[in-house]
Amino acid sequence: MSAKRDYYEILGVGRSASLDDIKKAYRKLAIKYHPDKNKGDKSAEEKFKEVSEAYEVLSHDEKRARYDRFGHAGVGSSAASDGGNPFAGRGDINDIFSAFGDIFGGFGEGGSPFEESFGGRGARRRRSSGVPGSDLKIKIKLTLEEIAKGVEKTIKIKKLKTCDTCSGSGSKDGSMNTCSTCQGSGEIRQVSKTMFGQFINVSTCPTCNGEGRVIKEKCSKCHGEGRVHGESTVKMSIPAGVSEGNYIPLRGQGNVGMRGGPAGDLLVVIEEEPHPSFDRHGDDIIYHLNISYPDAVLGTKLEVPTLEGSETIDIPAGTHGGDVIKLHGMGIGRLNSYGKGDELVMVNIFVPKHVSGKEKELLKELNNLSGIQPQKNAKEKVEKSIFDRVKEILG
Repeated sequence: MSAKRDYYEILGVGRSASLDDIKKAYRKLAIKYHPDKNKGDKSAEEKFKEVSEAYEVLSHDEKRARYDRFGHAGVGSSAASDGGNPFAGRGDINDIFSAFGDIFGGFGEGGSPFEESFGGRGARRRRSSGVPGSDLKIKIKLTLEEIAKGVEKTIKIKKLKTCDTCSGSGSKDGSMNTCSTCQGSGEIRQVSKTMFGQFINVSTCPTCNGEGRVIKEKCSKCHGEGRVHGESTVKMSIPAGVSEGNYIPLRGQGNVGMRGGPAGDLLVVIEEEPHPSFDRHGDDIIYHLNISYPDAVLGTKLEVPTLEGSETIDIPAGTHGGDVIKLHGMGIGRLNSYGKGDELVMVNIFVPKHVSGKEKELLKELNNLSGIQPQKNAKEKVEKSIFDRVKEILG
């Protein structure tokens, strides 16, 4: 059995593609391989199923996150189940289309969602329930220690919540009237005739906002909106390895919609707090260690801080300024992967700006010793050493 293709590769988008990019790519490919345009072509039908499976996973935040982290194994119980066919158990090809009707917008009961694209009759728009709520965005600051291991956070947010007086209906006693503008359909249709034929323009009813109903008597607490200002507590898990600017979407945790409409999402944006000891370089951390000239010449053992406490390291005899000592696995956990980065200890030879008279005499005496003076080919050796160190840091 051949290996399953990467979902991003199937749709022809990058791993950082937005939901709109994924929808556009899917629509283009779905129309291209639609069986109505490729009658009897089994290959086209299989490709259509393949792009639809990819879309089902990548258009869903939770499934996409699992797929990004674990590949096909992460969505084994959803789109990747039933032998890789997300449409197992559906009756016919129109049932398959119905699972993806949202991508083409405005398709409802009465036929395939491809009818408008392929010349069939226009589908009737389904009446909406309430007005969707808006998304919220908050920033959360994390220390390098929290980023290294991952952390659970409890956050408080101010948002629009369901009115407890009217249970979100916006109505004082729950009674509603059919909208007189759209007669309950939730939409306004305008017919125009041109030399090319008759066109129907469908838009949301401005009176009822697509609900098809209007409130008879408004709730005194929420004034008919079905929602009020409030505060909510949300618990969330932040994985190891996140970076400044990354965000985590929490579905349904945004502002609740008007009159029973679905809630928006909460986008938690990551901010990194500066660390007093370390600089971050991807999944590695860098610590700058100052040592004395005698310690560099003779070698010594020194204690350096880590994200988990401290570690004693060996400073070899003859250490140069700029040398790097690598502490394997002492860095940051890799996002959506296994393992950790390293801690890179950058050695710097401390040179004092002010010395006492006695110290000057000792330094002059030391400077006269032949073993202290640099060799003639020292420049060549230093340049090579710097090059090797840069390769080590970046490698």
